[in-house]
Amino acid sequence: MKRFAASVQSVALILLLLGAVGLVISTVLGFADVIGTKFLDYPVPGTLEITESTMVLVVFGALAYTQSKRGHIRVEILYNFGGPRTRALLDAVTHLIALIYFGLLGWAGVQEALYSWEIAEATMGTIRFPLYPARFLLAIGTGLLLIQLVIDIADDLRDRKSTRLNSSHVSESRMPSSA
Repeated sequence: MKRFAASVQSVALILLLLGAVGLVISTVLGFADVIGTKFLDYPVPGTLEITESTMVLVVFGALAYTQSKRGHIRVEILYNFGGPRTRALLDAVTHLIALIYFGLLGWAGVQEALYSWEIAEATMGTIRFPLYPARFLLAIGTGLLLIQLVIDIADDLRDRKSTRLNSSHVSESRMPSSA
């Protein structure tokens, strides 16, 4: 299981890095577009279309990696009052809810990507930029997040079980001896 989780994290890191490259490309294009528009009276063609598509990669490429590091934002008002078993249970429930939500999003994303591919969907801007790659990236990023969530749920349940076993072992060892 650890090897599989490491493989998923490696693929998630690759998507994250591709998202970083997409962000740099969008930034450079945006900068060039502003300079071209304001000073040269000539905007960079296709900037909007390319930036829209790379934003999908930036967002959905980072989801699984951030989840593997447990880096998503969480409200810890009640979370911090619980013990390790309660926290593991709350994590598992939260991850299960996320699994359902992103499962639905992934399913819809795959349907949209296939339809976009089928009709050769493209932007209507100055450059006809195909939209199906961004739609497939959404589905891939969501799918990778779903796999990471399953790994995390298994870890949460294992942590809950091991905490229970460790706490029963500790309570037995702290009992006064009868001798």
